Formats: sequence, C-alpha cells, structure tokens
Amino acid sequence: MNKQYILAIDQGTSGTKALIIDEAGTVCAKANEPLKTNYLHNGFVEQNPEEIFQNVLLSVKNCMDAFVRDGGNTENIITCGISNQRETFVVWNKEGVPLYDAVVWQCKRSISICERLKQEGLQQTIKTKTGLIIDPYFSATKLIWLYENNDAVKKAIDNGEAYFGTIDTWLLYKLTGGKNYATDYTNASRTLFFNLSILSWDKELLNSFHLSKLNLPECKPSSHFFGETKFNGLLSKSIPVSAMIGDSHAAAFGEGCFSPGTAKATMGTGCSILMNIGDDLKYSNNGMVTTICWSTEDKIQYALEGVIVTCGATIEWLKNELGLFSDSKETEAMASSVEDNGGVYLIPAFSGLGAPHWDMNRKAAITGLTFAVNKNHIVRAALESIPYQIKDVIVAMEADTNIELYQLMVDGGISANNFIIQYLADLLNKQVVNIGIADVSALGAAFLAGLQQKIYKDLDHLAKLTTQKKITIPSVSNKINTCYKEWQSIIKNK
Repeated sequence: MNKQYILAIDQGTSGTKALIIDEAGTVCAKANEPLKTNYLHNGFVEQNPEEIFQNVLLSVKNCMDAFVRDGGNTENIITCGISNQRETFVVWNKEGVPLYDAVVWQCKRSISICERLKQEGLQQTIKTKTGLIIDPYFSATKLIWLYENNDAVKKAIDNGEAYFGTIDTWLLYKLTGGKNYATDYTNASRTLFFNLSILSWDKELLNSFHLSKLNLPECKPSSHFFGETKFNGLLSKSIPVSAMIGDSHAAAFGEGCFSPGTAKATMGTGCSILMNIGDDLKYSNNGMVTTICWSTEDKIQYALEGVIVTCGATIEWLKNELGLFSDSKETEAMASSVEDNGGVYLIPAFSGLGAPHWDMNRKAAITGLTFAVNKNHIVRAALESIPYQIKDVIVAMEADTNIELYQLMVDGGISANNFIIQYLADLLNKQVVNIGIADVSALGAAFLAGLQQKIYKDLDHLAKLTTQKKITIPSVSNKINTCYKEWQSIIKNK
C-alpha cells in the first residue's frame, strides 16, 4: 500500500506556507511565499483577495515541486487541511468577484463604529452571544464600516447579493470553483456574528448591525468534509479539503491541547495564550475572550484566549533603542550572568497593557534602578516580564473557569530562549513543553484533516506522533514567588 500524505496550508498575514506531511506527522516538503500587505492611512490595512489566492497556489506548487524532486509522488496526497489568519475577511458578489479588498485583522478603521455599538449598550449582549468584546480586531465592525462607506458593498448587501467569508471561506470558494461556501466554528467564532451556544449565525446580532440580508457560509466542525479541489490543475485528481481552522486554534491542536487545562502560548512580537476549557461554555470576568478551541464531528472544545500586547517587542526595543546587545540571542547569557534581577522590574506597556489588565493608557516603565544595577539586570528584568505577563493571564483563566493549568505548550521565536522557558516553568510550577516543530498551525490543520480521513485513528494516536518534545521541569524557588508579588504590586499601583 502506498504511503499517504496530507497537504497542509497555513495562509498567514505575511505569507503562505504549504507543507506535505506524512502519516507519522513528519514534514516531507515545505514552501513559503511572502504576501503583500497594504498599510494605508488612518490605520487601514488591506490585502488583495486574488493575490491571496494566487499566493496560496504558488506556495502549493513550489511545495509539490520540492516533494517531487525529493522522490515523492503527488498522487499519494489524499487530503488537504487549511489554517488561516483569523478575522481578515472578503466580501464578494454572486459572480465571485470581490467587492472590496480583504480587510485585515490589524485594520483600525472601525474604532468609531465600536464606540457607537458600546453607546448603544450592546457590550453584554455581544459577550453573552459571541464570547467576544466590541473591538476593531473582530470582523463585524469593519464590515459595518464598509456597509456605511462603500456604495457597492451596501447595494450588494441590501439586494442579498453579498457573500461574506473569512480567508478560509474565500479559499474554499475559489478552490472549488464556487461550489462550496462554508467555514468552520473557530473562524466563525471570531466575527461577532456567531452564537457560541447554538453554533450558528445570530440573526438578532445581524439585525442589530443592519446586515440581515448578508449571505453567510455554512458553519461546520474544523475536521469535516468541506469540498474537493485539484488546486487549479496542480493535481491530476481532486482531493478533499477535510479541515479548516483559524491559525491560533490550529496551533493549539497541533501542540496537543486536547483536554481541559492544556494551554499554548505563542511568543512572538506579542503573545497569544489559548487554554482548552472543555466542552462547557464559560465566560471570563477577567479580560479574556471565549472562543472555540477546536472541533471534530463528534467533539467540540471551547477555550479562553488572552492576548499580551508586548512580548518579543520589548527585547527588540532594548536592542534597537538602548543598544544593550547586538543580537537577541545574547540575552539568555546576559540574564543568567546575574544572580537575580537586582530589584529591577520592566513594565512593558509600550502600547498599553493587554489581558488581563486592559489598560491601554498605561506607559512602559523600568523601576528599581540603583548604581548597583548594570545592563544585565535590565535585560533580565525584560525577559522576566514575559513569564510574569503569561502568569497573569493563566491566573485569570483559572479564576474564570475553576480549571487548573495542567501543562503549557510554547511556540514562537522566543521559545528558543532557555532562560525565559525555565523561568516560566518555575513561576507556573508546571511543565512547559516545546514540541520542536516550527509550523504548528500547519501541523494542526494536517492532523485535523488526517483525523477526518481516518489516517489518524484518534487523539491518542496524534499524541504519540509528537514524541520529540522538549519538556522543561519546574524547580521550586520561594524567591521567584516573591519577585512575582513585587511585579503584581507595581502593576496594581501604577
């Protein structure tokens, strides 16, 4: 019997990765194609929908070419899974032509719309129905802006001829020649249109937003049959698209957040923390949003998500603006060269503080400076601020759900810093796990696609595929708890 392969696509903001993954979860071929983003006036951020689609096809082609050069046979690719940048959306007409460029999740055009919705008293209704807060980050408010400011979009919506989709939906529509119009629960849960309790679009909210005539895709579990495609002739025969999922959720699944209390932290410029809270819907009173973690045809897992605004960006600031080191890799040795932080704490509120504090007017600060302090203490304080912020989020999540953190999975560039990871394990007093695979979102999409196609038997089967984990064990230290209390005191007292 021929070996079976899965094509995994991770369509991100800065580009598209395509991977071919075998039955053992091993990456056999990979390609990455950069994508142009248009940063315009007044915080507008857009991408060309057709360029996104062509970017995906090019990435897939290059990945397949690499696979063939290495002796692979594309006939053995039997299914496809897609992960995608969340909240970014496209609106197109009944002919499949975009009515406007894709509006990217980073876009801030709808700030005034958000303020208006808050003044109308919709905060609690939206939170109860969608699990989210009113914020430009989520899709709906930017679509309202388009409806009120673009005649073509308004006319198409009012005539019932406008089709809305997050990027997964747009790609599925294009890949299937317009035959299939669907999304998954995770992407739907990021729009402000989706009711978490009934797992469907909320008519009352759509009416409140004056978008009741908008066409919306069918909502399905992340691991599901969505349609078939030949990728515009790149394959000789059609294969099923058997998974679609938002990238952060895909990462959680790829890293093994299969049960309540498992969480993942993606540590990059900022930090996204997603914790599986099980099959019961729970809401946050501590600044988190509720979302779908992942879903299969017989199982739905919810999650709390907390976003830290500044993580790796702090380290870049120390390098670029203060010149304390020339390469961020130096920071691990610098922090380890001093016994402790010397009483120095860095509050990284360069763009305000995110979850669970949500103090966007807060300014960054370095406290505790004396003549006994050197640059290594400052670097250490900066690195410590990352685990402190993650701990703040985890404590809030545990308080919201009464679910104790069992294990934290980490990914992203900063996860290579051993000082941060050990400090995080010590601070949480939990294992911190790195599965050692860079493309965890693509891996999660592949795993979900493989589950649907019976390549993988069940979750236990998947758990055995990532056995090369690096597990950091906590070491008990009373001093670290004292430092964390000092951090909390500084945060609270401003």
